[in-house]
Amino acid sequence: MRPQKRMSSTMACLKLGSRADVFRKQGQDWYCTTGLPSDITVTVGEQSFHLHKFPLLSKSGLLERCIREKIENGDDSCVIDLSDIPGGAKAFELTAKFCYGVKFEMTASNVVHLRCAAEYLEMTEEIAEGNLIAQTENFLTQTVLRSWKDSIKALHTCDDILDLAEKLQIVKRCIDSVATRSCTDPDLFGWPVVQYGGPMQSPGGSVLWNGISTGARPRHSSPDWWYDDVSCLSLPLYKKVISAMEYRGINQDIIVGSLNHYAKRRLPGLNRRKSISDVSSCLSISSLTSIPSEEEQKYLLEEIDRLLPFQRGVTSCKLLFGLLRTAIILKASPSCVSNLERRIGMQLDKATLEDLLIPNISESVETLYDVDCVHRILDHFLAVDQETGGASPGLGEDAQMLASPSLMPITMVAKLIDGYLAEVAPDVNLKLPKFRSLAAAIPDYARPIDDGLYRAIDIYLKAHPHLSESEKEELCRVMDCQKLSLEACTHAAQNERLPLRVIVQVLFFEQLQLRSSIAECLMVSENLEGGSRQLIPTISGEQYRPGWPLASRENQALREGMDNMKQRVADLEKECSTMRDEIERLGRSRSTGKGRFSLNMKPQICSTKEAIPTTATTTATASEEKMAVVKGDTTPRLKLSRHKKKLSIEA
Repeated sequence: MRPQKRMSSTMACLKLGSRADVFRKQGQDWYCTTGLPSDITVTVGEQSFHLHKFPLLSKSGLLERCIREKIENGDDSCVIDLSDIPGGAKAFELTAKFCYGVKFEMTASNVVHLRCAAEYLEMTEEIAEGNLIAQTENFLTQTVLRSWKDSIKALHTCDDILDLAEKLQIVKRCIDSVATRSCTDPDLFGWPVVQYGGPMQSPGGSVLWNGISTGARPRHSSPDWWYDDVSCLSLPLYKKVISAMEYRGINQDIIVGSLNHYAKRRLPGLNRRKSISDVSSCLSISSLTSIPSEEEQKYLLEEIDRLLPFQRGVTSCKLLFGLLRTAIILKASPSCVSNLERRIGMQLDKATLEDLLIPNISESVETLYDVDCVHRILDHFLAVDQETGGASPGLGEDAQMLASPSLMPITMVAKLIDGYLAEVAPDVNLKLPKFRSLAAAIPDYARPIDDGLYRAIDIYLKAHPHLSESEKEELCRVMDCQKLSLEACTHAAQNERLPLRVIVQVLFFEQLQLRSSIAECLMVSENLEGGSRQLIPTISGEQYRPGWPLASRENQALREGMDNMKQRVADLEKECSTMRDEIERLGRSRSTGKGRFSLNMKPQICSTKEAIPTTATTTATASEEKMAVVKGDTTPRLKLSRHKKKLSIEA
């Protein structure tokens, strides 16, 4: 009887044989109920098949030789062991049915095992016409390899017989079919009629087959339509598929998307931060596949690292950070961890603060987050930035950085690191050298403003109140007081946690910023005033203009405000000079003291040359009161005179 080919909506199949099923199973034994006693027993593993010689030797060259040897040796029992047959007992059951002409269906799920079993049993055309090898090859070529779903299913069954399947070119043919179709729009195959770039549709939106509505809705394909199907393959087969796709020139972004999908399906740690919609998909996936062991996950992660393209911007930072966290937890090889850190370093400007918060699982370090790992990633970024020329800022006439697109990534990284420092600063186990080293790793030109760094330093000082004055000053040297905004300067001037040296510098630079602001406002005022004069007509008989009185009043108010600001700046300069003279006088009068405090004022900088002795508490108290004078208290002279009186009493 001619084989019948049937196409179903799920999987194609080929009907073979015409006789009713005569095989019955009792425990681990199979019997053929044809009415004739069995004269041969074939054992496959723990199962035994009690069959007849003639149907078997008429189809199989191997069984023919085995039966002939048994007869020549006078072995009446005729028991043949075929435990090493590809596909095991199930494959031999189907081949036995084929030999007896019993009905069964050949599908994409069993054709590979049948093909390998037929090869093993030597079921060639020389033995019988239309034998099993020819039937399976025809079904593979004409049906399975022409369908995406069937090619995937056939390839999936090659795992346990991979060597023989590769020898018979089954794996290669299935991979070629899958790779070819993955590079093709799925709308180009699988639909009956395609016109004007898409399936014909009825007014209701359903797909038409020769003008007749099928009830099916048109599909809108996306580049990731094949991700889920390929993810069911084992890692060796999946690697072969990805290599074949890369050979055909498929986009790297699509390859990375598939690797991401495959990794999330096989590595539970990557789903640590998943949305609610992802939870259901993960549950369905876990029900289909068992969770691999830690060793299997480690091997899988290292292989995915090798498959990922080493190119900036192709792999998302979220995936790379997820792989890095998983690699650290699984204790992957140092080369794998280092590769992931370098990949992240190449595109650190695309990361988020949440990505950088890598938990620390090391037993030797007690910090909450892995600061060393972030420092290594930052070093990789700075090295790449140096190679690409991004670390060479241009300077203007006033030593100000020129806006350059090449500076944008490192500026974003500087902001990101400042945010990370503020996040890890409350950790009481975070040592000062490690915190300061990470903060100082960012080049000065990368921070247009140091407000973020000041905030991180302030949080660290608050969480570590036992730092000495010298340690505080060492930490604050990382910060440039000239690059603080007016709001940050106002906060720093009143911050008791900062060293006195830093507060004095902040006050001085705040004064400079006020002077600059006043100068700019005066310049604008003069320009507005000059423009208004030009608008006044010079001819006799002045003509009234409606906007002039309002503009005049605004200019007058602006001038008054500028005069007040100039007076305020003059007062600040006077008080700062008085404070300097008083401190110098105190230093000269206390010649028997243990230390000496001096304040050298330069035209553009305010700093202290010597540190304040820790034992001079009275002097520190006096300095704090003088800072209140600089900050503009209502009774500065009263505080200063009170302090002078106190010092004279102590002397």
